[in-house]
Amino acid sequence: MLKPDFKEAKKRTKKEIKVLKNEYVIPEKIKNVGINKKYYIKTYGCQMNEHDSEMISAILEDLKYTKTEDYTCADLIILNTCAIRENAHNKTFGMLGRIKHLKQTKPNLMVGLAGCMSQEESVVNKIISDYKWMDFVFGTHNIHKLPQILKQAIESKQLEVNVLSNEGNVIEGIPSKRASKYKAWVNIMYGCDKFCTYCIVPYTRGKQRSRMKDDIINEINDLIKQGYKEVTLLGQNVNAYGKDFKNISYNMKDLLLDVAKTKIERIRFVTSHPWDFTDEMIDVIAKYDNICNYIHLPVQSGSNRILKLMGRRYTKESYIELYNKIKDKLGENCSITTDIIVGFPGETDDDFNETLKLVNECKFDSAYTFIYSPREGTPAAKMKDDVSLEVKQKRLYQLNEVINKYAKMKNDKLVGKTVPVLLEDVSEKSKSMLAGYTDTMKLVNVKADKKYLGKIVNVKITDAKTWSLDGEINE
Repeated sequence: MLKPDFKEAKKRTKKEIKVLKNEYVIPEKIKNVGINKKYYIKTYGCQMNEHDSEMISAILEDLKYTKTEDYTCADLIILNTCAIRENAHNKTFGMLGRIKHLKQTKPNLMVGLAGCMSQEESVVNKIISDYKWMDFVFGTHNIHKLPQILKQAIESKQLEVNVLSNEGNVIEGIPSKRASKYKAWVNIMYGCDKFCTYCIVPYTRGKQRSRMKDDIINEINDLIKQGYKEVTLLGQNVNAYGKDFKNISYNMKDLLLDVAKTKIERIRFVTSHPWDFTDEMIDVIAKYDNICNYIHLPVQSGSNRILKLMGRRYTKESYIELYNKIKDKLGENCSITTDIIVGFPGETDDDFNETLKLVNECKFDSAYTFIYSPREGTPAAKMKDDVSLEVKQKRLYQLNEVINKYAKMKNDKLVGKTVPVLLEDVSEKSKSMLAGYTDTMKLVNVKADKKYLGKIVNVKITDAKTWSLDGEINE
């Protein structure tokens, strides 16, 4: 049994990061274990988790499992979890409760926990204590070892816990079953060294470590050959790419330049930290049409006092300066979104009003807004949480009203204009419509034939709502 250890997860040493290319191996005894069996994966959390689930899917299909969208029909269930907020914890344990009832009727059902919650000591201790009926737990550092972990669980017929708490390496060669035929996630780095006081990611994902340029470019070139139109470059702090390289001068600006030169039609990247967003990056984005005019730039708070308590290492003034610089160089067509936390320990009415002032100044296209949620083991969890839930909820409502106002205002400006849209799927609004996103990350529902799926088409916007647009093809 290998349990997570937060003290080990927090360590940052000068130990060399290894790039390992032959670590994914399927033991002979288990290579056909999934024949005539179905698997189900439930994913919680960020884009990194979504891409991790794509890798887990590919591994299970290498083991001959077939996918099902109905967990009650599955022979193997894996919950790929998020540790960012308490709500994600509650959803996971709620789902485990439902699965426990299912396992009572299907005793051969195998159940595993993966992702960031698996990297938390308290979660794994709770699983060992109260969820002995489960079969295996693995973390973010050893997805490639899933065949071996599954083999051990099958053979031992007891709960197998295999979670590494270390700085991490870069593992190449893990297969991926992409959820889309047209756009793909591409990891460019893993982990984070920022240690914002509220954030658990540096503990669950390890230290900041970048993939080598050639491995990234080769993956993107393969995607182009397969017909992919769009890639999103992924990292916990994506614009710090390359900072960990020794004896190599190569950073996010250089990578954006090289990815743009592959001529893939669309390039996005998430998530950025304002501290690492350089003028050179902005210049490259402005120069290349295939780098989308969409920037996700989390601010978290508009109060300098709270930003300092959060360990964000920038001020409201420097954030606004960066925001204006991006807008000036990329033009008004550029869409900027953000993340904001309300109710951080010690946040006063004045602090919250500073956040509202910033939102009113920046007029974001949209924002992900959250009530502060303490994460065990983080510095903020030791701070006195002196903002009542009632006040937090009131502030969130107030903030969302302002965010929604500007989101609708930005969308209204697009009515009557023609914009490029990558049509990805049948619309949830109507089966007679297709849905996709503009280069500025606006959701558009389009009256269009299915022959347009997977194509970037010009769409005239006919109607605007707060979170989506309606349009028709303008050929």
